[in-house]
Amino acid sequence: MNEAPVYQRLAELRVVPVVAIDSIEAALPLADALTAGGLPVAEITFRTEAAAAVVRLLSAERPELLVGAGTVTHPDQVRAARECGAAFAVAPGFNPKVVEAAQRAGLPFSPGVMTPTEVEAALDAGVHVLKFFPAGAAGGIKMLSSLSAPYAHLGVKFIPTGGISLGNVQEYLRDKSVLAVGGTWLATREDIAAGRWEKITENCRQVRAAIGPRSDPGAC
Repeated sequence: MNEAPVYQRLAELRVVPVVAIDSIEAALPLADALTAGGLPVAEITFRTEAAAAVVRLLSAERPELLVGAGTVTHPDQVRAARECGAAFAVAPGFNPKVVEAAQRAGLPFSPGVMTPTEVEAALDAGVHVLKFFPAGAAGGIKMLSSLSAPYAHLGVKFIPTGGISLGNVQEYLRDKSVLAVGGTWLATREDIAAGRWEKITENCRQVRAAIGPRSDPGAC
């Protein structure tokens, strides 16, 4: 599939900072902080007015950064993310119209799922990399392991997000169904607003040190 290189890269990085950013001026310092910490990737959530402009700026000025769009819940946001240069997109839920828009745009897209019914709907739509959300509230790694088991032979992979932290990230990444995890603690909205770039870099370094390299790079 045309999205395979993107998911291969996510599988290598293993952890995706999930970022809500309010200021375009903070975009480049954020990118540099993430990269310095060993995580040249960011999911910029479309929860703020600055999101599209931030994706556009990062895609143009920091090509080494893998930039994705998050909280993509409407076909118009799919088009905006694609036009701004996003390499991938994710959503908290499964909306067939958004999936169709992403497929038409050629944008690798991972809708959110929490139940077997949603997993099967995604598979029926031709999507095999899914966001498991909200991971912690939905039962954590035990729930994900049970949810993924009946579909393992179909090659389904998950990006659990919500409730992931330095304390439990290794537990998630040990599960063979997990392609990567998403985490908001790495670059919080408050730290970005306050310009705490060294803290963000250190957060990334800590998680990189904790998880190490992926032992099965062909997992995706």
